[in-house]
Amino acid sequence: MPSRAERHVGRPTERPAPPAGQRSGARQAASPGTNELGDFLRTRRDAVTPADVGLTAWGDRRVPGLRREELAQLAGISVNYYTRLEQGQSVNAGDSIVESLARALRLDDDEQAHLFALARPAPARRRRAAPAERPSTGAVRLLDSMPDVPALLLGRRNDILAWNPLGHALLASHLDVAAPSAPAGRPNQMRLLFLDPHTRELYRRWDDEAALAVASLRYTAVQHHDDRALAELIGELSMHSPEFARLWARHDVRQCSSGTKHLHHPVVGDLQLDFEALHLPDTHGQRLLTHTAARGSGSESALRLLARGLAV
Repeated sequence: MPSRAERHVGRPTERPAPPAGQRSGARQAASPGTNELGDFLRTRRDAVTPADVGLTAWGDRRVPGLRREELAQLAGISVNYYTRLEQGQSVNAGDSIVESLARALRLDDDEQAHLFALARPAPARRRRAAPAERPSTGAVRLLDSMPDVPALLLGRRNDILAWNPLGHALLASHLDVAAPSAPAGRPNQMRLLFLDPHTRELYRRWDDEAALAVASLRYTAVQHHDDRALAELIGELSMHSPEFARLWARHDVRQCSSGTKHLHHPVVGDLQLDFEALHLPDTHGQRLLTHTAARGSGSESALRLLARGLAV
């Protein structure tokens, strides 16, 4: 299990891929009848070995991690009840059951919160077509007030609702600077990351960035399970990006609010920037994403050079 310091830098724990016969990420995202709780429990169970929890493994094992009966024993529940949970035949598990499973599976805080959300689902509702998100007026003003800090305003679906000039120059200079102002054609950070070659080349550690982005999206998807546009985005990415589909099927979750990004900018070269994602209250999931460099570092000099280029 990663330490708090390791989780802080924003890298989700590596999980084994599910068996080849497991349902695709697109189908999981788009079908209301899928068993998200069971899929999550299976992937977490596969990630914990008997040795991790002090058990002795006997004989040939057909599963990479814990058997159902081993997890049930560790959690103090019956094998039959756990099997029903994993197969989607029991719903609304009590808090004590969820907490016992979380301890047995060695879940971190984000994973435990995700497990509670899956085990206590909100009443099923028809997925609705939500109106286009409107950027928070105060957040846009805040973007404009810090010209030396590259910053974006993201919606809950990762649509880019606004950016300041330096944020645009750092992360998406190949796009029209006015693109976020048109709701129908707004750039989407997830689409850019997985489907846009310019954005892919920007990240020196693209694999880490992609894994973190998908883990964060899965956390959000459960909180807004009735958002049709969000489900359609997940389905689209699963169909058009095998890498996204593979990462989605891992069921990693992470609510990441800070970390480090390693970039290679086409104009100013390599940068190492710290990011902060500030979740805004009363905005239904909007967050301000800022990027800063260590004082006196080469990355700070590179940002200044990029900012001077905007002033020319």
